[in-house]
Amino acid sequence: MNRLFRIWGFALLALWVAGCGSAGPTKTVTRTIEIDDAKAVDVELNMSAGELQVGGGASRLVDGSFEFNVPEWEPVVDYRRNGERGSLSIRQGSASASFRNSKNSWDIKLNDAVPLAMKTSVGAGQGTLTLGSLNLQSVQVDAGAGEFTLNLRGTPKRSYDVRVNASVGQANIRLPKTVGIVATATAGVGGVNVTGLEKQGSTWVNAGHEQDPVVIHVDVKGGVGQIELSAE
Repeated sequence: MNRLFRIWGFALLALWVAGCGSAGPTKTVTRTIEIDDAKAVDVELNMSAGELQVGGGASRLVDGSFEFNVPEWEPVVDYRRNGERGSLSIRQGSASASFRNSKNSWDIKLNDAVPLAMKTSVGAGQGTLTLGSLNLQSVQVDAGAGEFTLNLRGTPKRSYDVRVNASVGQANIRLPKTVGIVATATAGVGGVNVTGLEKQGSTWVNAGHEQDPVVIHVDVKGGVGQIELSAE
């Protein structure tokens, strides 16, 4: 069943890129934003289709490498200040054109120390978000078709909320075992598989950590596909 959902997701991606033209030569660009004195930063990543990799370890606010072979897809990187908060936006260029043999791959590294409120949207493709080392205030993921993994394993210092909406495909949510977890997960057509958490009423919790000062609240909603929720 899982394999079938993956096939559906990648079939939709294939239809998206199977347009009337052919892509050009591959181009790689890098974009960086230095850290300023913002108390926290709102991060918004918006990719129409492709492969997305996000992680920590950047010495700057963000270090990004982008590989694509459709000029219109070159990402737009924008950083602004609104009082004490910063706002970082990375969005794919025009998504109106579709091409055969297209490539669109983002590799984004974020700073581990700056408090971040993360919002990520991927229309179709694959995504791996390894965010456990980041200083997270909140996480929201909206995924269209394909497979993505949200890995939050680490040692968070604060509580935060996670919201995931997955339309078609497989969603893998990996949570830390050393803090409190309160999770809900529902799938329309598909299923939910939970490991490492204990069912209590309508939620899954990290047994033995109910009184921990740090709690991650997780809400996952799926359409057509499989949800894998684990704390190991």
